[in-house]
Amino acid sequence: MNATSVTTNEEKQHLLKEEEGGRLSDSETTLAGDHSRRKDEEDEDSDSTYGSLDLHSERSSTVPELVAHLEQEGEATAKPAVSPKSQSWKLEDVRWRDLPRKDQLLILVLARLAEPLAQTSMQAYIFYMLKSFDESLSDAAVASQTGFISGSFTLAQCVTAVWWGRMADKEWVGRKNVIVFGLMGTLMATIGIAFSRSLAALMFFRFMGGALNGNVGVMRTMISEIVKDRKYQPKAFLVLPVTFNIGVLIGPVLGGWLQSPVETFPSLFGKDSVFGGADGVYWMRKYPYALPNLVFAGVFVFSISLVIFGLEETHMDRREWPDRPLEIGRSFARFVLKKFRKQSTTDYQVLEASTDAFELETQRHQRNISLISNASTSKRRPKLAYRRIFTPNVCFTFLAACLLHIHVATFNNLWYLFLSTPRAPTTHRHFPLSFTGGLGLPPSTLGFAIGLIGVIGLCLQFGVYSRVVARFGVVNTYRTFCLFTFPCVYLLTPYLALVSTKSISPAPADGVFVWIVISAILFLQVLGRTFTLPLTQILVNNCTPHPSALASVHGLASSLSSGSRTIGPIIFSTLYGFGLKKGRVWIAWWILAVEAVVGASATWLLREGDGHEIWLEGDEE
Repeated sequence: MNATSVTTNEEKQHLLKEEEGGRLSDSETTLAGDHSRRKDEEDEDSDSTYGSLDLHSERSSTVPELVAHLEQEGEATAKPAVSPKSQSWKLEDVRWRDLPRKDQLLILVLARLAEPLAQTSMQAYIFYMLKSFDESLSDAAVASQTGFISGSFTLAQCVTAVWWGRMADKEWVGRKNVIVFGLMGTLMATIGIAFSRSLAALMFFRFMGGALNGNVGVMRTMISEIVKDRKYQPKAFLVLPVTFNIGVLIGPVLGGWLQSPVETFPSLFGKDSVFGGADGVYWMRKYPYALPNLVFAGVFVFSISLVIFGLEETHMDRREWPDRPLEIGRSFARFVLKKFRKQSTTDYQVLEASTDAFELETQRHQRNISLISNASTSKRRPKLAYRRIFTPNVCFTFLAACLLHIHVATFNNLWYLFLSTPRAPTTHRHFPLSFTGGLGLPPSTLGFAIGLIGVIGLCLQFGVYSRVVARFGVVNTYRTFCLFTFPCVYLLTPYLALVSTKSISPAPADGVFVWIVISAILFLQVLGRTFTLPLTQILVNNCTPHPSALASVHGLASSLSSGSRTIGPIIFSTLYGFGLKKGRVWIAWWILAVEAVVGASATWLLREGDGHEIWLEGDEE
């Protein structure tokens, strides 16, 4: 018998011991031999937890079934359940095409994409939109107002996200219905923003959009239920951040391009134009910022249709309920595939099989995830009481996530404010502390500058993210990037106001050197968020004390995140306005750097859980 094999009797004894009620420890569930005895391994921080044999997280078989399987083995020795190669797997070996249920993940991506498109498009013109409401407003006053505009959306999410998460956990509601309702609510808010002509109206519709949309937490829950194997988690939980970066890339560019179409496209919508007539298109002149919002409203309609007719319910108690719209969507998909595929007698059966390939994958996935409920009992799964959700690790994970979201959201707000703020006269800029002003970029250029965040983020996410996380582990990577990226960015950003340019103040900043510095700062900031935001989702998902509380935990995390993203922009945009008045534009940025250091320190309090810290009577081992 070699060092990596275990006897059938030994495995039987371990499994039968588990069946009697004794929960196996980590040392009992790993294989004997050199591959399973690593004295320096830490369960919380090490990435090897994804590759080890974990009977608590693998729910596809019950203990009696495993014992029966071992009894059917005619050999005196059994091969290890996890090969040495799989124990030391690397994330780069897990390719995007290896992810399960790519059809469902794609629908979630397209449903998620609509929101960052609409939200980030406003960043390109919000400074000028608020100015149009009242031309007498100072730059400092506009800066404060942008904080309240941003905070109204996240405040509403903070108030309602927990409730939406609990609704998604209800059998009679489910995940899919919550997502559909959230998309419809944001659609109505987007149309309202398009035709807003005052600060009060804009804040109302922003608040409405946040209150009716709790989709982010529910989508994270669905991803964790679609992709159960932990080795796929770093890739699966990267899906939503990648989608956000796509929105950050496209949204501001389109927003800056489509705003004020009468001026941007005078030959099409201006006076004596193709569509404008003698005076130009009336509603475009009256509502110069409506067009980008209406375009993104069309994206919401498309996303809603995809979810209704293509997304499957993942709630365990609702999965088998009839879904007529989903059946219609599948029938339509079959019809389209058959319509456009070339028919021939030699490959007819192959074409038919490929036409229904997505149904076969759906059936296999549903069989795998429903084994636990059909194997040995018909009882309803036990549910964790709400008050028991708040374990120490859950609280510490929430704390670290909140502190992270405060400064990441604040940077997004301050960044486009800083780029929009008119440049200060040269006489008001003195290194190292006595300087003020921004770069004075117009909306079209501003959209490009903000879009760089998406470009850099996508390159990093598809490039080095998986390899770095595989090499250093989830928690270690999280701590490192929290500490060494964000504080440096916030300390350096205000010095952009001192960079020499071709143009003379108050003209907008330009020149190659300015864009090199902008790109360097954005690279460092996006580097940090590329690694920390997806890992935050993994840590929140895995700190869940019981599977029945998964959507509630994600709802709580989403609510707290929204609260953090409310507080940060409001406080720091006010500080930014104060700094402009005092001739010290760095005040808000440097205080933000201190907050980032505090947030990085909080990461040493958390650990990575296994998603099932609390065991209830009736749980299957």
